[in-house]
Amino acid sequence: MYDLKLMLRKLDTLVLFKNVREDAAVSLYMRTLGDLVRGDRDQALRDYCEFTAALYEYSESFTRYLLRVVSEDENLYILRRGEGLETGRLIDECLANELYTLEELSRIPCDELITRIGYDGFMPRYEIEALDFSKIYADRVLAVDKLGYGIYAAYHVFVVKDGELVPVEFPDTVRLSQLSGYRAERQEVIDNTMALLRGKPANNVLLYGDCGTGKSSTVKAIANEYADRGLRLIELKKKQLHEIPNIVRHISRNPLKFIVFIDDLSFTEDDDDFAALKAILEGSVSSTASNLVIYATSNRRHMVHETFSSREGDEVHRNDTMQEMLSLSERFGLRVIFRKPDKKLYLSVVRDIADQYGITMPEQELFARAEQYALARGGRSPRAAKQFVEFLKGAEE
Repeated sequence: MYDLKLMLRKLDTLVLFKNVREDAAVSLYMRTLGDLVRGDRDQALRDYCEFTAALYEYSESFTRYLLRVVSEDENLYILRRGEGLETGRLIDECLANELYTLEELSRIPCDELITRIGYDGFMPRYEIEALDFSKIYADRVLAVDKLGYGIYAAYHVFVVKDGELVPVEFPDTVRLSQLSGYRAERQEVIDNTMALLRGKPANNVLLYGDCGTGKSSTVKAIANEYADRGLRLIELKKKQLHEIPNIVRHISRNPLKFIVFIDDLSFTEDDDDFAALKAILEGSVSSTASNLVIYATSNRRHMVHETFSSREGDEVHRNDTMQEMLSLSERFGLRVIFRKPDKKLYLSVVRDIADQYGITMPEQELFARAEQYALARGGRSPRAAKQFVEFLKGAEE
């Protein structure tokens, strides 16, 4: 027999992992234990079933579920270790005790609770396993610069909402192996990203060129490819550029590496966001957060919509102002051009994507139909190639 009252008292002493008690499934499990201690078997039956419903959404093993919650918890210990700081003897002692308590909790078999509830009908069950929480957590701490903690351990793509970083549960899953053509251009971005991951100086990057050439897909694929090496992606809209200083303050001491991704960037001449990005690219970010770079895509090299009337302005130093606006792209340390593909490259991309989708059409027919498809949609591009192959796949019987 397990002493459930003593277990609840142990859980009340959690300091470092106090937030674990707030997890939906864990809190329902603790409520079930409390019900049984009080002798309220009817309420224990309801809370136990609610607990298993929450557990089943992620796992059948309570041990593995609890270990995941513990591993991803953002607490004082992991924050200090992530910053490379010492934790102290007393905090280390507290950590060891709490991990032992949580491991003990994770090993209470479901039969113990089901028997005490005393219901004659069917009861959902869960599994337990003999996992060493202390060793697994220690290994995770050693690899915190790759695995992360908190929401950064559970997710690798984020957006900003109401000034807060919010994880994207279902990001684009594109991988580098799925992208065809533009290998030299893509390699420049990969090499820069690898420098960031190695802790070396890395440039802010502008990927510019024609629509549909794979600029955005390149950034997303790199984020997916190197997530297990500690890379995270934060997607920003142009109107959120003012959020970057807050992002820097939030993640500057994080052991992971971050790409702030701004897609389809362009400005009008009187755009307030122009000055914000200019200040950022002139060093305010790189000097504050060495673990962050900005990757932006644009269909325009100069990124500023200039009109003929703007050239005739009455400003005394109008030419200097125009040059400043048109040279924004020069403030990116690395500029990579994705030009519209010629016929050879376009058909090469078509063939690669067709192979990925299992299209077995004779090459001559495939190429002829691909050319017709591109002409009907305004020209050749990797995007047109993919849409064409998806059209073929969808038309298969």
